[in-house]
Amino acid sequence: MLIKNGHLIDPSNALDRIADMKITDGIIRMIGQDLIPEEGEEIIEAEGCVISPGLIDTHVHFRDPGFTEKEDIFTGASAAIAGGFTTVVMMANTRPAVSTPEILKANLEKGAQAGIHVLQAATVTKDLKGGELTDMPALKAAGAAGFTDDGIPIMNEALLRDAMEICAELDMPISLHEEDPAFIASAGVNKGKVSEALGLGGAEALAEEVMTARDLAIAETAGAKVVIQHVSSGKSVQLIREAKKRGVDVHAEATPHHFTLTEEAVLKYGTNARMNPPLRTEKDRMEIIRGLMDGTIDLIATDHAPHTAEEKARPYAQAPSGIIGLETALPLAVTALYKGGYLSLAGIIEKMSINPAKLYGLDRPGIRAGAPAELVIFAPDEKFTVTAFRSKASNSPFTGWELYGKIKYTICGSNVWPTT
Repeated sequence: MLIKNGHLIDPSNALDRIADMKITDGIIRMIGQDLIPEEGEEIIEAEGCVISPGLIDTHVHFRDPGFTEKEDIFTGASAAIAGGFTTVVMMANTRPAVSTPEILKANLEKGAQAGIHVLQAATVTKDLKGGELTDMPALKAAGAAGFTDDGIPIMNEALLRDAMEICAELDMPISLHEEDPAFIASAGVNKGKVSEALGLGGAEALAEEVMTARDLAIAETAGAKVVIQHVSSGKSVQLIREAKKRGVDVHAEATPHHFTLTEEAVLKYGTNARMNPPLRTEKDRMEIIRGLMDGTIDLIATDHAPHTAEEKARPYAQAPSGIIGLETALPLAVTALYKGGYLSLAGIIEKMSINPAKLYGLDRPGIRAGAPAELVIFAPDEKFTVTAFRSKASNSPFTGWELYGKIKYTICGSNVWPTT
């Protein structure tokens, strides 16, 4: 295969130029100008397109096992491919939860057939019950990418410190869902004018902030590599910024929905704008963007959370939280952050590919001769309308949105997928 005239952007290799690229047997063989195609070689014309390392999502829910009516590993991987992702990290809140090496290995075996790299996090506590730690060394040996009870906050501070100390010894990331139930009268909507309009108590930003402050303090003592998941509060951004200045090994995720939408979206999109933590104020949204700009938030992750149409059709207070995000993540970042003047394309790629690889210790040499071909090709200036999804689910507030950044191809080794 010969890819012609693409704009190669790879911050990990200080690459930012127009060039051609030859790929043979899933390996990048040559990068240069005016490369000549060989007889029978497939040619992809990439003029006007960016070629970057394949995207890595550190936070997806593929609902497998136990909830495969919503999504499974193969449909989730299909959605990831459509979004330009070549690696994903699945969360562990399945049924049964990924608390044992046996369940972990079964998911990894299935993921190995998906065409992209499907990694699996394991739970911190057994069966997500918060009372007893899993056998973390055994889970690491079985192939766990990291540890998380995502969806459920870990309320036992002493237990969490023990978990962090083990993770520090294992050199494994621990990812935390930061919502204190004491400050949540009703989940899925910010406590404020919108929750009042809906007659709901709402979830205070304080629920996230107190947990974030607590866990940063524990992490500072334990020396753990901690990820604060799906940051929604501007004050949380400041807490993370201050912790990084103190040398805490903390990383933070921003979701596309938290940097594009506010609580007002709930009134327009209903349950398709219900998520935990909830969408908050415009001030919070802009603080998240500032955190992305200055590196306080170093990851863009989707929290891809599929649900059935029947579940999302329930009244707001009874509907499940979460939206799908894999297929719209890069275009939303291009539209809101790049076109909005907040981040360069290289900055987006860093937070959606380079930094996630570093966090999880993945061998991703990027775009250079001899490296595996793990790439996304997208057109940053091409508009398109969000319509159908490859996911089993369609619970998204972004249906019908006109976005920039149309994804053209996802390449993972010898697998080449046109996404249009």
